[in-house]
Parts: sequence; structure tokens; C-alpha cells
Amino acid sequence: MTTPRVFVVRHGETEWSLNGRHTGTTDIPLTANGEKRVRATGKALVGDDRLINPRKLAHIYVSPRKRAQRTLELLDVGCKDKLPWNQSAAEPENVRTNAKVEIENDVREWDYGDYEGLTSKTIRENRAAAGLGPWDIWRDGCPGGESPIDVTNRLDRIIRDIRTRFHEAAIGKPKHGGPCDVLVVAHGHILRAFAARWVGRSIHDNPALILEAGGVGTLSYEHHSIDEPAILLGGAFTVPETTL
Repeated sequence: MTTPRVFVVRHGETEWSLNGRHTGTTDIPLTANGEKRVRATGKALVGDDRLINPRKLAHIYVSPRKRAQRTLELLDVGCKDKLPWNQSAAEPENVRTNAKVEIENDVREWDYGDYEGLTSKTIRENRAAAGLGPWDIWRDGCPGGESPIDVTNRLDRIIRDIRTRFHEAAIGKPKHGGPCDVLVVAHGHILRAFAARWVGRSIHDNPALILEAGGVGTLSYEHHSIDEPAILLGGAFTVPETTL
């Protein structure tokens, strides 16, 4: 029976992710090492006999930030259509999926407002100097930016969209049905919050989840039930018949 999945991918390393600076609206490129590692991730995890099977992808959501879009390019899932941000590119080669790529504002990174570009250490020092208490983004949000409620509302919206458009009609059906997996390429804080909301947890509780730069996570369901969302802690590759 079919159990649809959502693969969440954090963009590759940038100079700011490397030194811990909060990067929301600032659009900076991946480092050379970040690009190298994402390419390696694509080769290891994307393919007919890999964790992310492009032929099973129904849709791809990507953040409007260039670092996320470049990450999708480097994963090389083999999209049939030209990418929305690069319509002047040559016709795609090595087509492996008919999934549409959608630039989705609801999966942009948390808007850090006044804390944009600052490290957590600097934020704590600034707050202490101003006579303010400890800061917890999951509880307090960001002054001049988004609150946890703002983030929750937009993530709940995209989760409803995924389940309504791609998962509800497929879950529990025979496996030979059409593609129903979804790929989301976005950012650290927003994907941690996404995973929490996927399983119905309040992000106020500080989801103790970590996704490193270029990391991949998998969300799905238990017992082939749309009412039992789950975070998958591990998976196995399909072994090609030629190797048996």
C-alpha cells in the first residue's frame, strides 16, 4: 500500500550558516564546500534506487531564496520543465521527474527582523545590555520579524496544501498508482518548525530537531493513515534487482 512522503532539504552551507548568523531575508550564495556537499548528497540520495526517487515525486516546493534554489539545482532530480528562476537555460537533460517546481513563499525562512545577521551569542548579549530576559525564538519570535504564530499559520497552510493536493487521494492505495511524494527545499528554522507542525506539535514547545546545512529529513504517516503523521527516523534504499 502507498504511504506518501515529504522530503525536507535544508539549503547547503553559506558563510552565514557556517558562523551561526541568522539568515532570513538576506540572499547569500552557497560556499564552494556547500555546493560540493549538496552534489554529493544528490548522488547518494537521489535516484531510482535511492531514498528520493524522482519518478515518485509529484511536486517540489522551493523557497524564494537563491540559496535554496541553487540547492535544488545541485540535487539534480532531473525536472522535465525548466526551473522557474532560470527560463533561459537550455532544455533539461537527464529528465527523471514530471514534478512541477513551485516557488513557495510559505517555506521561506523565519523572518528574523531586528536579529537578521546576528548570532545567538550577540542576540543574548544585546538583550542583556538592554535589560531584557533570555530569548527563545520558539517562544518569543523576533522583534521586527515573525512571531511563532505567524510561522505556524503559514506552515499549517502549506501542510494542508500538500495533504489535500497530493497525499489524501494516494495514501493506502495500491503502490502502482501515480507519483505522490513531495520535496521541500528550504531553511533550518522553518523546516524544524515544519516537522513539528507535521506531527501536530506546537512550535512554542521548541522542537528539539536539528537539520544541518544540506541535510535531508523524511516525513510520512503511520499505518497508511492520513490521520497519523510521523517523522521517519531512518529508511532503507531499494535494492535493484540486478544486484540480487
